[in-house]
Amino acid sequence: MKVVHIIEALGGGVYTYFADLSTFFGDAEIRNDVNTTIIYSGNRKEIDPKKVRSEFSSGVSLVEVNMVREFSPLADLKSTFKLWRELKKINPDIIHLHSSKASVLGRIAAFFLFKKKKVFYTPHGYAFLRTDIAAVKRKFYWQIEKRMQQFFGGITIACGDTEYEIAQKIGKSKLVRNGIDLLAIRKYFLPHQNSKLTIGIVARITAARKPELFNEIAKRFPEFDFIWIGDGELKHLITAPNIKFTGWILDKKTVLKTLNSIDIYLQTSAWEGLPIAVLEAMALQKPVVATNIIGNKDVVLHNETGFLFDDIGELETYFGILEEAKMRTELGKNAFARCEDLFDKNKNFKQLLDLYTK
Repeated sequence: MKVVHIIEALGGGVYTYFADLSTFFGDAEIRNDVNTTIIYSGNRKEIDPKKVRSEFSSGVSLVEVNMVREFSPLADLKSTFKLWRELKKINPDIIHLHSSKASVLGRIAAFFLFKKKKVFYTPHGYAFLRTDIAAVKRKFYWQIEKRMQQFFGGITIACGDTEYEIAQKIGKSKLVRNGIDLLAIRKYFLPHQNSKLTIGIVARITAARKPELFNEIAKRFPEFDFIWIGDGELKHLITAPNIKFTGWILDKKTVLKTLNSIDIYLQTSAWEGLPIAVLEAMALQKPVVATNIIGNKDVVLHNETGFLFDDIGELETYFGILEEAKMRTELGKNAFARCEDLFDKNKNFKQLLDLYTK
């Protein structure tokens, strides 16, 4: 069986997802039944395109095709033609599309093969959930999702429970949660206590992560240290003196070591699919404080693995509770146990494999 994955948004958590996917499907035993190709775009600033081939398993084939995030008629037409050419060459049995842009370009390219293929699509966070765009544009994105499903068919594979609920309203869908490599991440777990409570996030500094909210929280709690592990175009919105930046860290080991050094993980997202960085923090036994939105609420159990908040005023209580090391340890252990139960990449990729082979 030949399976082709197409991804435009190869950055952040999606990059981790694909690195893990390449390891699972690149395993010699799996390769006996499934031949995997990943077609990707290397445009995202937080990745080094030259390192993709060294960081992804040699057991999968990698093809780079330039795709741009925003709508661009000429660039999108060129990308669609290149995708069609690659798909025609590979002649896959299954095409799995990831992210909204790849969903559109990939479905059109697959249609012009004029051969019936199984098509799957994972949104990794629907574009119409974005809060940084006008309502009319969100409605437009919703219509695109709906019409593409109607005209081209296929099955949506949601990466989280709430995304699955939404997907069912659009068309045929399944649930395969995002997972992480627990064994690899646990190598970086070392219990410790900072002399000053340290609160951090791993993310690109974009509208999706609401850096202005992170900044407001840091200003409200000057007695704590904050760290943003990452960089991005909206860095200028962060001005609080108690926030430290790491800048882009392209080495995953360094990211995990830095993540392990914090006491509390703070996810200030405006929208999500199912956040890999939060799962990684939980695997390192960090209690998570997160905005009460789709994606975050599918991972964080309120009062059990951390806290969900709708208003910044609630954080007085939650940070007050988490100032106690005993509470951080208890919630952190619960967080790790939840990862083992629901977000183990080997279990979840096995579910994906089962869907392919049925």
